[in-house]
Amino acid sequence: MAAVTTESLAAVQRELAESVAQADLEVAEELFAALDVLDSSAGLRRSLTDPSRRPEDRAAMVRRLFGSQVKSTTASVLEALVTRRWSRERDLGDAVEIMAVIVVAGQAEREGLRGLEDLESALLDFRRTVASSHEVQRALTDSQAGADSKQQLAARLTPGVSAQARLLIDRAVTKPRGLRPTQLVERFTEQIAERQQRWIAQVTVAKELDPAYVQRLGASLDRYFGRELKLDVVVDPAVVGGIRVQVGDEVVDSTVAAKLNDLHRKLAS
Repeated sequence: MAAVTTESLAAVQRELAESVAQADLEVAEELFAALDVLDSSAGLRRSLTDPSRRPEDRAAMVRRLFGSQVKSTTASVLEALVTRRWSRERDLGDAVEIMAVIVVAGQAEREGLRGLEDLESALLDFRRTVASSHEVQRALTDSQAGADSKQQLAARLTPGVSAQARLLIDRAVTKPRGLRPTQLVERFTEQIAERQQRWIAQVTVAKELDPAYVQRLGASLDRYFGRELKLDVVVDPAVVGGIRVQVGDEVVDSTVAAKLNDLHRKLAS
């Protein structure tokens, strides 16, 4: 994505983080339905991304189109998106899709890391199953086949998956947006994997840690970050001593190497 689009999407995610984190699958379904409307009308996309229109006018257009038909959280997401600037008209639709996947992932995340892992595994299993059969690939990309038949086939291939996984898989096989279903599922999977990093603490140390210490460290990090984390311990002698912890974008670095680098910067200034 171009810089303008990336910044706009990040701003909306920050602005609505709390409400989106608590949204249910109905919000994701409504966002996907709104995406279908956007994808079906080039004129609408131009109107909602036209920088010459005032942001409040674009938001008012969204309210007229969707306001009475969708939940308040869905409307808030759509209004926030159309008030931002986008590098291309299509980027608005891509952003709606990303927000829908974030809602799905957020519901899985409320079940903890296991929920995200199960969602990712279901998507990967579907992708592998489809990729292994040319017959299945043809059936899912057949332009003459109806959406219902594709959903039924997908359901037979992935029995017992969660409601979150079912929504994303059904979306991929019925509305792939110019991609192959496996390509769209791969895109969804990348977003889920990125979100999982919020639950994985990458711990870098100079030498192997005692198991008892790792257990105590894990409990301390759980309290510090406010969630139950999965520790990924990496031994790197270059850190000399101390410990470096990264959870998502947040880094706590108390290694000797980091302190020496900081000292060198201060001496050089």
